[in-house]
Amino acid sequence: MLEGRKVPAEKMDSALALAERFEQFAEQTGEFSAETAWAFSKLLITEGQNSEENLITLARYGLFTKNNAIFIAFLESLDGGEAQENLYKRIGEKYGEAFRDEMFAGLGIAPFGIPTPEKPRYMQPVIERLEKALGPEACRALISDSLRDLPDYAWEREIYQSCASVDEYLVKKKQKFMEQMETCQREGRLFFAREVTDEVLEFIRNEPEMGGGARVGNIVYETKIPFLTKKYLAETDPTLKRYYYCHCPWARAAVKSGEKVAPIFCNCSAGFHKNPGKARSAKKSR
Repeated sequence: MLEGRKVPAEKMDSALALAERFEQFAEQTGEFSAETAWAFSKLLITEGQNSEENLITLARYGLFTKNNAIFIAFLESLDGGEAQENLYKRIGEKYGEAFRDEMFAGLGIAPFGIPTPEKPRYMQPVIERLEKALGPEACRALISDSLRDLPDYAWEREIYQSCASVDEYLVKKKQKFMEQMETCQREGRLFFAREVTDEVLEFIRNEPEMGGGARVGNIVYETKIPFLTKKYLAETDPTLKRYYYCHCPWARAAVKSGEKVAPIFCNCSAGFHKNPGKARSAKKSR
């Protein structure tokens, strides 16, 4: 598998050794679960071995052994790992280091690879302090371009440029998304962290705003696909349903535990939709 992913030969032995070490760790704990993966992530943090490369190796181990719980747990440890450091830098650049240090006082930046359940306690107090100190509008402006490192969405720009109208673009975007999901189902692969079943496909297909968008006047409304769609569809408990829907690694665990999440923080997610929009707006208006 590593060869197929073009892992350099000089890194192969260390990758295999890390996978074997995790396997032994899991055998000692008695279970190959998300909790075991997160415990191992914390061990790597204490050893200073919590690199992106190591976490990717462990996610690949979960993928290779077809253990979705392990794969998703390490994937979540990687997911959004840059967000809090980006916020730290952005506050310092815009408002100065003294103000930044005040906002992060007693918290610091969460170590890379920290387990998902522990992420909200690092992020949410900072967001609350920012909203109180800056006011809602300035706080929203600070985070609404997203705290994540986002791609340039070149593929989406190409689709847009090939279309004669926004409506045609939305149809093609939806088609491409459905093709991706159908390929995952056919090949038995996860789509990011979610299993693709017939029910999942039908759900997305019947939601116009999902995977494409629905235009009303000059506004396109877009709805995020639930993070764990299969579990979301099967769940009846309102809290767990919200938990399975939420994508944000810095807030999701708080939904389940009942910890406070500042609603304004959800503006960060808008960046995922604004980023393609900015790429399109650089071209002529449709």
